[in-house]
Amino acid sequence: MTQTSSRPDASYGGGGPEPDEHRHELKADGVSAAGSIVMAVAGSAPAYSIAATTATLVGVAALGAPAALLWCGIPMLGIAWAFLYLGRLDVNAGAAYSWVARALHPILGFLSGWALVISATIFMIAGALPAGSMTVSLFAPEQANNTLLVTGVGALWFLVMAACVLFGVQVTARAQWIMSVIEVGILIVFAALMIVRAATTAHAGPSFSWDWLGFQHLTGPGVFVSAALIAAFYFWGWDVSANLNEETKDGHKSAGSAGIIGVIIVFLLFEVFTIATLVILPEKKIEASGANLLSVLGDAVWPGIGGKILVIAVALSTIATLETTLIQVTRTLFSMGRDNTIPKIFGSIHRRWRTPAFSTLIVVGVSLLLFLGANLLGQTVGEVLNNAILSIGIQIAFYYTLAGVAVVVAYRRVLFASAKNFILIGLWPAVGAIFMGVIFVIGIVQNFQNDAIVVNALGLGLIVVGILPILIFYRKAREYYTRRPLELPEELDAAAPPNVDDRDPAVR
Repeated sequence: MTQTSSRPDASYGGGGPEPDEHRHELKADGVSAAGSIVMAVAGSAPAYSIAATTATLVGVAALGAPAALLWCGIPMLGIAWAFLYLGRLDVNAGAAYSWVARALHPILGFLSGWALVISATIFMIAGALPAGSMTVSLFAPEQANNTLLVTGVGALWFLVMAACVLFGVQVTARAQWIMSVIEVGILIVFAALMIVRAATTAHAGPSFSWDWLGFQHLTGPGVFVSAALIAAFYFWGWDVSANLNEETKDGHKSAGSAGIIGVIIVFLLFEVFTIATLVILPEKKIEASGANLLSVLGDAVWPGIGGKILVIAVALSTIATLETTLIQVTRTLFSMGRDNTIPKIFGSIHRRWRTPAFSTLIVVGVSLLLFLGANLLGQTVGEVLNNAILSIGIQIAFYYTLAGVAVVVAYRRVLFASAKNFILIGLWPAVGAIFMGVIFVIGIVQNFQNDAIVVNALGLGLIVVGILPILIFYRKAREYYTRRPLELPEELDAAAPPNVDDRDPAVR
């Protein structure tokens, strides 16, 4: 099958041949198919997500927490199918940034990529602070509430992960294998221990019932929407595999498949730990545990050492997701720079490491300034995290919605060619897009109603700021802003003429 990649040759974007260090080529085949799955799982950060969010979800939905994860996971999987099929049409490190531009409109594509860049940059705080907090709690628990120390340690971990991302995708992949295998291994062991304990030992919470997966416990004003907003944050990050598609072996297939497998793996972990939490711990203890939930749960399952082991899993998860988030933002900036939609230097590649070095260094600098700003504001770690997570939810809902619509539009001519096409390319992604779109709109409205002006300013306001680079670079990026429709694979579009394209096709 012949696939068209938007990776440019010398004619794309004009200007002729460039020096080696500025060639627009990432290191090909630096990530294996299995490594892509590891990246997708690490991107969703299962241990971090469970620790940071379960108490909040249970506080909102109580026994409906497992249902919220299920009914958010189904449309999220639809978005993963959208990424898989869009990735088969266009191998591009910008992922949704490129796909939405070619399927819907270039301005929407740019804003889609911009939303990811903003959300990922904000997440540097939401990820680095817990990494610092977990490390401090392990070695100096009496200093766990020292915001300055926590921020400093978190920034140090961030710099270590930035170095891994900078020094090459193979270094990045090796680091992820080590951290993620240990993290997921710990979670699987404790999942088995919790199932055995819940089945054989008296417990403090109610016995599991299958109606926890229905809508019975999600009734009441705003309960379902609030729970869905929280559940959506659990899953975010699996799409890092799409941003690595140019660097993944058989990336037009492997990257999308990895996203789907990653969503399924983290969904199972989320459900097991959420149900076990409800069964093993009393409701008041869950609410009081906050972000320390996994430590409390671990002590209940394996007294004396269980809590410490799970804290290690959370620390590894948090550090690992810092790395995957850096990959997402730097690869998207690289693709934007390559297209001249932002300064061209963002699209440059380091001669030796074959990574977007300039983009990485800029993100590191901006993130360190954000860390400093978080301290100067005088907010607690919890306050900073709350504002960051809520604003990120708005941004990811925005670009996931556009991706879900994009795949339906791109494949519209063949949606009814088979039941498989209709369900996996049409119906399921469309449901995902509608779900994410509703979350986006209602989330903004609820923030206004609750006077959460900071959240809307960060979440929606920073997306709107993306109009400025569009205006500034519109003429320089005329090739990007000239609509280039996605072309269907030949086996799906039998009426298509032989490959005729003004760009060099990448044969995969």
